[in-house]
Amino acid sequence: MKNKTTLNPINDDVKHQKEIFVEYSGSIKHISTRNNINATRSRANQLPEILFVTSYPHRECGIATYSEDLIKALNNKFSNSLSIKVCALESGDASYNYPGEVTHILDTSDAEEYIKLTAEINRDDNVKIVLVQHEFGFFSKQESAFLGFLAKLKKPVVIVFHTVLPKPKAELKLKVQNIVAACKAVIVMTNNAEGILTTDYEIPASKISVIAHGTHLVPHLSESFLKKKYGLTNRKVLTTFGLLSSGKSIETTIEALPAIVKQCPEVIFLIIGKTHPEVKKTDGEKYRKYLEQMVEEHGLGKYVKFINNYLALPELLEYLQLTDIYIFTTNDPNQAVSGTFAYAMSCACPIISTPIPHAREVLSEDTGIIFDFRNSTQLAESVISLLNDDELRKNISSNTLQKIVSTAWENSAVAHAMLFDKIGGENITVTYNLPPINLNHLQQMTTDVGIIQFSKINQPDIETGYTLDDNARALIATCMNFQLTGNKTNIPEIKKYLNFIKFCLQPGGDFLNYVDKNLTFTVQNYSTNLDDSNGRAVWALGYVISLTGLLPNGISTEAQEILDKTLPRLSTVHSTRSMAFFIKGLYYAYTAKKSDQLLGLINTFANRLAGMYQHEAEQNWEWFESYLTYANSILPEAMLCAWQITGEPQYKEIARTSFDFLLSKIFNKNGIEVISNRAWLLKGEEAEKYGEQPIDVAYTILSLDKFYEVFKQEKYREKIAIAFNWFLGHNRLNQIIYNPCTGGCYDGLEEAHVNLNQGAESTVSYLMARLTMEKYKKPIHQPTLAKSVKMNVFTSLTK
Repeated sequence: MKNKTTLNPINDDVKHQKEIFVEYSGSIKHISTRNNINATRSRANQLPEILFVTSYPHRECGIATYSEDLIKALNNKFSNSLSIKVCALESGDASYNYPGEVTHILDTSDAEEYIKLTAEINRDDNVKIVLVQHEFGFFSKQESAFLGFLAKLKKPVVIVFHTVLPKPKAELKLKVQNIVAACKAVIVMTNNAEGILTTDYEIPASKISVIAHGTHLVPHLSESFLKKKYGLTNRKVLTTFGLLSSGKSIETTIEALPAIVKQCPEVIFLIIGKTHPEVKKTDGEKYRKYLEQMVEEHGLGKYVKFINNYLALPELLEYLQLTDIYIFTTNDPNQAVSGTFAYAMSCACPIISTPIPHAREVLSEDTGIIFDFRNSTQLAESVISLLNDDELRKNISSNTLQKIVSTAWENSAVAHAMLFDKIGGENITVTYNLPPINLNHLQQMTTDVGIIQFSKINQPDIETGYTLDDNARALIATCMNFQLTGNKTNIPEIKKYLNFIKFCLQPGGDFLNYVDKNLTFTVQNYSTNLDDSNGRAVWALGYVISLTGLLPNGISTEAQEILDKTLPRLSTVHSTRSMAFFIKGLYYAYTAKKSDQLLGLINTFANRLAGMYQHEAEQNWEWFESYLTYANSILPEAMLCAWQITGEPQYKEIARTSFDFLLSKIFNKNGIEVISNRAWLLKGEEAEKYGEQPIDVAYTILSLDKFYEVFKQEKYREKIAIAFNWFLGHNRLNQIIYNPCTGGCYDGLEEAHVNLNQGAESTVSYLMARLTMEKYKKPIHQPTLAKSVKMNVFTSLTK
């Protein structure tokens, strides 16, 4: 086993820009692994280690790229509770220059090296789990030594099968059975592979987890913008990418091109990628030259472009985002999964593919087209039908995104962490990292007027116009950020959102809510109850006023002037949540400047809510109404605010009792499950499980923060962390709701999927919750990940 003294850790920013397939070369100095391990232990915290045994980092091997993507995702989400280290695989004389996470190197051709590695891992108390990325070719030179390595490890081993061959001969079947017997758990990437293992290899299903190949979150930039950037304006782009070899069968597409060009002369076929290094060693550029000759013979020079480079990940993803159709023509029927295929899906490419198991599992008539191996006629017909139907391609793209969202690398990291948490026992307790505060999507959704109501995926949909609701919440979130950071770039946005509230103020002191893109109040204002919208406006105005002295004087003064104009009419409102929002806003305003008028209104609304509570509350239903609906936590929080201002004991008691009742209904062993927006929870009935909205989780966090601030009870603090982790993946589907790529928040958690649109309400609600979490940066012990769940994060792909 090779070891090293001087490693060259790659700076994160630089590494992010590294090319997706990079060849490493050069020699390294070797010393005892034991000394090297001791050196790495000098870091603080002594986090439990997960040791990846894999080809690494990304070079000519797709599994190396897979491992690097997975490790990056695990570090982004769980670096405060897990340390990911790597044993890099080498064969014979191969030698590479490695980044700092590589602490071991295994020469897979040397049997003695397996024995040494086993001893080192067994002696290392920090290594809690060994995860092996398995491809038969990795260990073909020393199969017995590899099996002995697995069998003699004293740490739990997880094996990831990247290839699962159907209908094995007896020798292969026994080999796989022996490998699995030495492991604690098995990961495969498709349901098809799981079925083969259980049926053909007789592996217990209880030992298998299906965790789909990860896909990248992308910003979904404008196709026209990207085509212009890469000189492809007015072209219909077909793309394939990967390391070139004859197994890619790219000639199938070239054979299909003449028929395609005849029907769609604006087409261009991009072939992205260098020749596979192993192929190049034996055959040189023979295959590429063969393809180039085919292009020339068919007169296709202006319709085919070879990009003979390793593209940096951002550039590759941009090429895929501008692609009209991605073509996957491999001729290997046993290729279980493809990383290039997954990349294309992550960019919402309509895909035409040969029938590998991965394609058969995720492509259907609404997400792509499957054609027979080497059948260029079928391929041409499929391409022509898609290129001539813009609406169909658009629908396929949208359906593809929805289908693969569960496979984002962030979700893959969650699924792996759950498995580590389960098999690691007391040695591993996994907690989520707090994401950086990101205002990018908030800013993208905001025009010169205010924040747009809805988005299509992450693209603002100006056709939906604006609302008072969203701009009031955006005002609060931006003020919270300014309060935290003092960032003066927030001031123009604060003024903008405040001006929108002022624009919605009517002569009678009430507010309208719905404004179209032309700044015209829509008819919806006159057919909808706007009391809650008015309540949110008062909450926002009060919050701004509470920052008097911190914000520039003119902002607080204007907020006070707007509030003064609406105060005389507030007492006419009797809607439950509207009154609660009023109390919150008046509470904030009162903290800045005491006023008998404000105090009187707070008492009025609190007494009304107290009366509702006394009328409705009974044993096992300590609530203000006979149902739980939306924004529930605002009611007890308002009562607590009223008590803080008035000192009335009744308000405090109702606040605490009603809030604890609410928490008993929305927190359970799985975390937080807020009341569904599909069906309210009626007294005496069971709650609907689907249709969870980010706004309700965020409001709960704000209320928990207030209750912890007042009562200092640890149960509230613990629930704050549990609730926030709902955004990060600790929810019913174990999927992220917050999108770290865009800074947006998905619009909801449905029965089997998340709603991918990232509208204003969800994004601003998340931001309010995230900004609240800033005061709770110290780890909070809580049951983040269920240890008893059998995982399959591929489920939504096959629904």
